[in-house]
Amino acid sequence: MKVRFLFYEKKFLSDPTFWNFFQVETKSVCISRFSEDTLRLFSKPNFMINHSKTKKETLDLFELYKQMLLIRRFEEGAAKSYSTGKIGGFCHLYIGQEAVGVGSIAALKEQDYIVSTYRDHGHALARGLDPKALMAELFGKKTGISKGYGGSMHFFDKNKRFMGGHGIVGGHISLAAGIAYASKYKNEDSVTICFFGEGAANIGSFHEGMNLAAIWKLPLVMICENNHYAMGTPEYRALSVKDVSVRAGAYDIARDHIEGDEVRKVRDHVSVAVERARRGEGPTLMEISTYRFRGHSMSDPAKYRTKEELDRYKKSDPLLKAKDDLLRSEWKEEELEKLDIDIQTQVEESIRFADQSEEPPLGWLYKNVYAEDV
Repeated sequence: MKVRFLFYEKKFLSDPTFWNFFQVETKSVCISRFSEDTLRLFSKPNFMINHSKTKKETLDLFELYKQMLLIRRFEEGAAKSYSTGKIGGFCHLYIGQEAVGVGSIAALKEQDYIVSTYRDHGHALARGLDPKALMAELFGKKTGISKGYGGSMHFFDKNKRFMGGHGIVGGHISLAAGIAYASKYKNEDSVTICFFGEGAANIGSFHEGMNLAAIWKLPLVMICENNHYAMGTPEYRALSVKDVSVRAGAYDIARDHIEGDEVRKVRDHVSVAVERARRGEGPTLMEISTYRFRGHSMSDPAKYRTKEELDRYKKSDPLLKAKDDLLRSEWKEEELEKLDIDIQTQVEESIRFADQSEEPPLGWLYKNVYAEDV
């Protein structure tokens, strides 16, 4: 890993030209520390990997593509079920962001923890949670992964160490720091990754979590999925910086910023942060730029953006990029078409399972509320 030291004297800190450079150029560096007089910048790992060279790499990409395709088809099935009234309440889809969740979670081991957001379907599927149980949860059924209590925003599976989707924006970041603290306290070989959006980076829990993670050198990787809109608010109207990850400098923790449209690139960069945390070298704030192809939720028509903008981002669809890479290697179009058909069948079976599953009895409303059942 090449390391570059750049020093800036205090007089430059008031120069707008410097800050313009700082906002744009430092996307390729990790901030280690800055004081009143000095900013010290470390360049991030430079991955020189040709992913199409080996059979193992193409097999790896096939598995990653398979996971992304499952998420895409699952979410499309959920959208259709929502429109027919089978799913109610809030429903936030992950379409367009698949490479971030799949690539990040591919960097983890079984003993590692995941803390997700209200947009948790993709993360749960990438972790290997049962699509039938997830769809049943969306339908509010007894067979759901959270027994019908949670719905779209509250998937949970202790056995998979998937520590929940969370509806309170940013509130789960402190929880993730607590899980990482517990891992360190118990000398577990576990790392926690916490997903959140750029909107949550303005919430107090974000700063509290980063500060505690830095003080205690917690095995925590904080992943900001910057899809450029906090509900309907564009990032330039809400963020004081163009790059969320530069906020890591205030807490003396490592940072990274990458584009999130290539799944193996995401996996490789997150792997560096995860293994760094596992070695006891502290947390990392990662910003992964991405884009959601649907509205904030199923009830959002997304009129705050133009069709031209959406079409431009769709040209960088992570599934299309992965598919093109596979076709350029040893995979044939027919094989990928068969995979798509198989996954669509799996999703249809999940919808059928959810639809036919038993509704929870009304008495369940009082279960798990009090120490004793009422």
